[in-house]
Amino acid sequence: MTTLGPRALNRALLERQLLLRRQPLTAAEAIARLVGMQAQAPAPPYVGLWTRLTGFRHEELAELLTGREAVRVALLRATVHLVTAEDCLALRPLVQPVLDRQVRGVARFAKAVADLEPDDLDTAVREALADEPLTTKELGAALAARWPERDPDGLANAARGRLPLVQVPPRGIWGVGGLTRYATAEAWLGRPLGTGATVDDLVLRYLRAYGPASVKDVQMWSGLTRLREVVDRLGSRLRALRDEDGRELFDLPDAPLPDPETEAPVRFLPEFDNVLLAHDDRSRILDERRRSAIFTRNGIIRATFLVDGFVAGMWRVTRERGTATLVLEPFGRLPKASRKALEQEGADLLEFMAPEAPDRTVSVEPSTS
Repeated sequence: MTTLGPRALNRALLERQLLLRRQPLTAAEAIARLVGMQAQAPAPPYVGLWTRLTGFRHEELAELLTGREAVRVALLRATVHLVTAEDCLALRPLVQPVLDRQVRGVARFAKAVADLEPDDLDTAVREALADEPLTTKELGAALAARWPERDPDGLANAARGRLPLVQVPPRGIWGVGGLTRYATAEAWLGRPLGTGATVDDLVLRYLRAYGPASVKDVQMWSGLTRLREVVDRLGSRLRALRDEDGRELFDLPDAPLPDPETEAPVRFLPEFDNVLLAHDDRSRILDERRRSAIFTRNGIIRATFLVDGFVAGMWRVTRERGTATLVLEPFGRLPKASRKALEQEGADLLEFMAPEAPDRTVSVEPSTS
């Protein structure tokens, strides 16, 4: 059985995540290949696509959202993801157990729907959203009018778990604010949820985008449990590998495994990027000692940058008096060549993020080590 070290796993991940070189794909093609992009906030998917694709423009993703070719919906790990319309309809039924578990696991949500017939709640939600998309507060008020003794916010959030409610534009459009409003996926997309995809398909797509990986890795990414039986069922369709600690890994036989010494350019990852969230063992890209700095207590996954393929620090953009500044917070001393590459790439990132700023600058803070 082939053994893969951290650099081999790193280069495989970067290749599949479009991070070894920018690719001439459309935004829709990239979103589908990545099996969606984490999207709690509107801006991160734009930066994630910019760092992966050649010539990506804000308007390309905005047009997918307004044209109903892509949507933002609670999906993997019960978190908001940007996915193609096809994947929303195909994948949401597969991860519904994850959403159901979340509703049961949050006391306020569970209490709000205790003893309610699920079909009654579903019907009430569809009726409330029949005329126009509603905010969480508006949906909660509509449901509480039917069940006045129950918590409106709990009802609305339980509804988001029960049904595929998509966040409709202008939510998700670059530079446009406004409250989050929901519609059912079926009404917004004009099609019913799919029934043809299987969990086996989901596991295969995960490995194509994130492998090689362990069963625990797939479960961490998807939120689903008991996937060992799925991997066993796939059998000869998978290639068995292991890492240097002896963990069993699985992969697609034809998936790329670049040379561990393949050069990896510096890259900027946005907040919540799935490349940091898709594995139980993140050592292929992140030093565990740095995790607490990136994964904050309030649920924010901070924006990071890669040097030689591994997380080497964090970044943020500040704006003041017409100046946009990209602030880099390296974890250790940056080699001169890497610092120069980060400054050059950072200047391009600033042009993408703050084209309206008359002055743009890159600032490197002292190392935190």
